[in-house]
Amino acid sequence: MLIPSRWLASLLLCLALNFIASTAQAENRAVARCGKGWLEEVDGLMVLHVEGTPYEMGFQHGVLLKEHVRDNLNFMMDEKAKELEFEVAGVKLGPKLLMGAIVEMQRKHIPAWYIEELNGLADGAGLPRKKVTQANFIPEMFHCSGFAVMNSATKDGTLYHGRVLDYAVDWKLQEHAVVIVAKPDQGQAFVNVSFAGFAGCVTGMNAAHISLGEMGGGGLGHWNGVPMAVLMRWALRDATSLDEALAVFRDHPRTCQYYYVAADGKANKAAGFEASWNKFQVFEVGQSHPLLPRPVKDLVLLSAGSRYNCLVDRVTEQHGRLDAPRALRLMDSGVATRGNLHNALFAPGPLKFWVSYASADKTPASDRPYQAFDLTELLQRKPAATIPELPGPSTPAE
Repeated sequence: MLIPSRWLASLLLCLALNFIASTAQAENRAVARCGKGWLEEVDGLMVLHVEGTPYEMGFQHGVLLKEHVRDNLNFMMDEKAKELEFEVAGVKLGPKLLMGAIVEMQRKHIPAWYIEELNGLADGAGLPRKKVTQANFIPEMFHCSGFAVMNSATKDGTLYHGRVLDYAVDWKLQEHAVVIVAKPDQGQAFVNVSFAGFAGCVTGMNAAHISLGEMGGGGLGHWNGVPMAVLMRWALRDATSLDEALAVFRDHPRTCQYYYVAADGKANKAAGFEASWNKFQVFEVGQSHPLLPRPVKDLVLLSAGSRYNCLVDRVTEQHGRLDAPRALRLMDSGVATRGNLHNALFAPGPLKFWVSYASADKTPASDRPYQAFDLTELLQRKPAATIPELPGPSTPAE
């Protein structure tokens, strides 16, 4: 019997989507464990599970990804840093000297649990605490795109939150890509789409259905506050609603100019907002603003220049028909740049997410395949007792 071509096309699409959704389960490989933490590979992508106190989670991160943490941070601080020079208040400074000053300026604003996690990470990886701390403040030196679509904009009303990270691929961060699944003793469990050696967050979602992404602006030099990557972690740890997420950014001293998209899958709502050293401003769904001159119903869009217009054009064309496959295509080249390090699409209602990283040969994330994950399922996974166990921390070093 002949199958009509339109049926065959639909069948092939369904099979392809089912394959994408099942890939993570089909090709898991547990690597090692340490205390309550463990490392697995999912279709070649490292997935790190950490659990416990801040120090324990940091130590698990450092031990289980030791070689990646060392290679990543050593290249960043000892090699790449030699190429950089920053001008602040008319004075040219190298990144190590500047990072040291920034860390000391910001230390009084940083929660103790974050410092403990950095200390654990350094001890687990066998690196100086000073180097690990300074490397984790690197995002403060550089100044991507994001969107949330929901209700009438999507095919069935589902909220999708997309995040495009456009840092330079020549930093080799993509060679140390890792999805971190965290279960802290206090606060919400969450996923951090990250890189080995980084405890902060620029892309993430928690088990309370809150997702977050950021986009850098200006204001270089305004560092007397809580770093962006720490505010993101703070919100993932503590927020159970959109209002609570916004409050983390509103109620703490902030640094340079950053823009964010936050989404709440329970309430099916989202907001864009600016949280800079001197301003906190929320952009409501569909709101017109000089920075967002082309508002679209049931959408929050944050980008810049031609990328913003490209994103608006794409969502306008797909308005009312957006589902996960179409939402992924919103982040293709044109919205993403050639320096596209990673892309993530969150469906915070059902706690699903899709991730793509750039490759070692510098192919941008937008041109790479996405891997599908389910945060609920990830949080329920347990390592086999037979996989190698690495030593845990003894008494934390002073």
